Amino acid sequence: MTLLALKEDRPTPKAVYNWRVYTCAAIASFASCTIGYDSAFIGTTLALPSFTKEFDFASYTPGALALLQSNIVSVYQAGAFFGSLFAFATSYFMGRRKSLIAFSIVFIIGAAIMLAADGQSRGIAPIIAGRVLAGIGVGGASNMVPIYISELAPPAVRGRLVGIYELGWQIGGLVGFWINYGVNNTMAPTRSQWLIPFAVQLIPAGLLFLGSFWIPESPRWLFANGKREEAMKVLCWMRNLEPTDQYIVEEVSYIDADLERYAREVGKGFWKPFLSLKQRKVQWRFFLGSMLFLWQNGSGINAINYYSPTVFKSIGITGTNTGFLTTGIFGVVKTVLTIIWLLWLVDLAGRRRMLFIGAAGGSLCMWFIGAYIKIAGPGSTKAEDAKLTSGGIAAIFFFYLWTAFYTPSWNGTPWVINSEMFDQNTRSLGQASAAASNWFWNFIISRFTPQMFLKMKYGVYFFFASLMLLSIVFIYFFIPETKSIPLEAMDRLFEIKPVANANKILMAELNFDRGGPEREESSLDEKDRVTQSETAV
Repeated sequence: MTLLALKEDRPTPKAVYNWRVYTCAAIASFASCTIGYDSAFIGTTLALPSFTKEFDFASYTPGALALLQSNIVSVYQAGAFFGSLFAFATSYFMGRRKSLIAFSIVFIIGAAIMLAADGQSRGIAPIIAGRVLAGIGVGGASNMVPIYISELAPPAVRGRLVGIYELGWQIGGLVGFWINYGVNNTMAPTRSQWLIPFAVQLIPAGLLFLGSFWIPESPRWLFANGKREEAMKVLCWMRNLEPTDQYIVEEVSYIDADLERYAREVGKGFWKPFLSLKQRKVQWRFFLGSMLFLWQNGSGINAINYYSPTVFKSIGITGTNTGFLTTGIFGVVKTVLTIIWLLWLVDLAGRRRMLFIGAAGGSLCMWFIGAYIKIAGPGSTKAEDAKLTSGGIAAIFFFYLWTAFYTPSWNGTPWVINSEMFDQNTRSLGQASAAASNWFWNFIISRFTPQMFLKMKYGVYFFFASLMLLSIVFIYFFIPETKSIPLEAMDRLFEIKPVANANKILMAELNFDRGGPEREESSLDEKDRVTQSETAV
């Protein structure tokens, strides 16, 4: 099997895998570049000498400073929580594309407000207010982009295309982690030094805003809203096929059947998906989507993203510049491994297997780091030039090893699964619920991480290690493998027990229905029986 081999649910013309679908996914993923950058730059910006001096951090007690930092970081997640819920309404009434335009505008306004902050008359309030608005913008975009991409994507590359969203997150994060290392080394500690990282937010948001005028609306949304002629044009353009091509005919028939079934079972209208919440299977799907993000945030990733200087100091890395460098390397490792995940692991290794490996390996690394801090107490040193012991070097190794386990597994896979497992009538609501869950747990982690490090110290790592172990049990019993399954067949996938074999069973059923090898074998058996019967007569 080659690196980029595909597992198709049905015979697919090569024209389907064209530049258009990849370009649309890449443009929409400027939203995730924005999210990734915002997640990465804020922690190191709060540690910049120019920022701490401008806002007089030295005058705060450790507890008060931890509270201020957590408020600056967490209001962004609070805004994102509500933005992800607002996106359900905008998606229904405006569509996926116009929603992206609207949320990019909200983010740009928020980012511009942040630039008004200073250490004099306006104080830090514009940063807090701007981060609330920016959070609303990225929260809505985090809902829209996975849905939009999954509705454009052929099943064989759906995981890969939704993975572009995750890759954008990591590229934005990479820039966010390194930008403060750059300004700290090349600029004097003036107001301009910390303003630049805040201003860079406007670049990916502006590209998303401009690019959203070029990308088409989701054909599935157009079909669902009665705009059939436009939907056919978009679908044929996206697949690079004629309307009469067998692949297009089949895809349209699947979409129509899916819409008709849910019109009967749920009904049409803004409030109808809420009525579907009475169904146990829908409730269960919402619960699974939300729990995936509990376990993702329970890995400790956002404690590291938002407070990397604090995390590395606890291991024994001292000095502002050294901390920024170590954080930057963390960003590089994440980005490289995300590319590997995107090109190979997500659609070949599968979702479940990667989640198992990531949780088991990541947990072991966290146990080691916590044990080292408990025994050696490296974070207590005050010396800027303190040397790392061999144990400290090992702890750094295990931290990067944890990154290697986490990134190609839990970093993007929950987003992929949530973009796949909801039907057409509940997809927007389900994704809104999943995104809101992500930002809710994100908020909890970002709000309390500084206090956790003050009170728990090494226990923080044991806490995250324990949660990663629990996630293994959850995945094994409750999350089926979704790779290569058409969106229209997800209901059947979640009905099959045991969960561990659901993908294999359903793929065999789909292959049989389409006249695959199993059906051909069955047909030959039937012919043999008829021949034997005629011979006997």
